[in-house]
Amino acid sequence: MKLSPFTRISLRTVALGYLFALLVLPLSIILFRTFERGIGAFYDSVTTPAAISAFQVSMIIVAIVVPLNVVFGVVTALALVRSKFPGRSLVQGIVDLPFAASPVVVGVALILLWGAGGWFGGLSDLGFQVIFSLPGMVLATIFVTLPFVVREVEPVLHEIGDDQEQAAATLGASGWQTFWRITLPAIRWGLTYGVVLTVARALGEFGAVIMVSTALPGKSQTLTLLVHGRYIDDHNTFGAYSAATLLMGMALVVLLLMTLLERKRGTE
Repeated sequence: MKLSPFTRISLRTVALGYLFALLVLPLSIILFRTFERGIGAFYDSVTTPAAISAFQVSMIIVAIVVPLNVVFGVVTALALVRSKFPGRSLVQGIVDLPFAASPVVVGVALILLWGAGGWFGGLSDLGFQVIFSLPGMVLATIFVTLPFVVREVEPVLHEIGDDQEQAAATLGASGWQTFWRITLPAIRWGLTYGVVLTVARALGEFGAVIMVSTALPGKSQTLTLLVHGRYIDDHNTFGAYSAATLLMGMALVVLLLMTLLERKRGTE
């Protein structure tokens, strides 16, 4: 459909205005409020013991969640693409469940399972605390980030087919040899992109994590919970803006990495 010059300009203006009002303007205000006192004040705000602890907790969660989701995602994608089994459609739906379920509902479900009186609540009597501690935050983050690796690897597996894998098996290669030398190199870009998306989602998760965390500074507080705690509980708006800016900086790094991966994948 060919559009007139006036229509094209109008559509672009509406799109740019929409993005400016909902994205650029709020972020610009946060950046202005963050640096209006100078870079030194920002640095002091993001290097407090609470901020450093929140950063460390966020990084620990990412370091645990990403490898687990990589293993689960690759295995699940291979099972869904390379084999036919009863309940395959059900597994597809379960993988997509985190896209539809509210993170708050996820947190409540984890409390019902792992909290006091839950199915697995007896673990706390043995000294293994899940809810309101790091393990519960990890479980919540795993759930909300579960689909990304699967949904990035699955279409790549469909695209490459299994001809090379069958040829390797015919030549006597074992399953592990076939995976490491044929399958993994072929899916590396889809897998890497899924990892980047998982990292971005894990860093920004709030709803599920706050339900299973005490949100106490220095104990079980992530960067997102730090922003919430400073703004709502402590009424420290400058500290909240500074923590939010730190999160935005990390998100920007992830976004740049995604862009570079897209360009590199497009050149191959």
